[in-house]
Amino acid sequence: MAQNNKHITDTVLRERTRLRNFIRTRVPDPGEAEDILQDVFYELVEACRLPEPIEQVGAWMFRVARNRIVDRFRKKKEQALPEASDDADDDGWLEDMLPDTDAGPEAAYARSMLLAELQDALEELPPEQRDVFIAHELERRSFKELAAESGVSINTLLARKRYAVLHLRSRLQTLYDEFNM
Repeated sequence: MAQNNKHITDTVLRERTRLRNFIRTRVPDPGEAEDILQDVFYELVEACRLPEPIEQVGAWMFRVARNRIVDRFRKKKEQALPEASDDADDDGWLEDMLPDTDAGPEAAYARSMLLAELQDALEELPPEQRDVFIAHELERRSFKELAAESGVSINTLLARKRYAVLHLRSRLQTLYDEFNM
């Protein structure tokens, strides 16, 4: 037990400054940053009591800190995506789903992270699926209009969008869970 306590103390002394700086660059409020730091240390003590040792303690602590920072952005309830329509009156639905840019640096960080992940996920799609998803969901164009322009049947466009949605759901599920949207 004494050896375990010494290991925890040494780890805290060794990682405290780096970990605090990591948190402070992401959380401007010093009080909140200190709370997160203490949460990480508390979880370290709890984890060290388990029979399975933590292999890379420093990396583990930074991951816990990152998770605590992400927890700050979680929403209390889920928001459903708006129903697709041919009307252009709800062009801002994606904007409404993202954190507001005026809500402070934490919201700006979360917003940039979400947009980057969405962009990466869209780039992974085959071009046909990506194009129909962007045209229908982001540009709010109708399938009828897309079919007329491309010469591709509406059913084919629907299938492409369906595959795109399935890929995006699976690809973004972890991020979705982290932010608990």
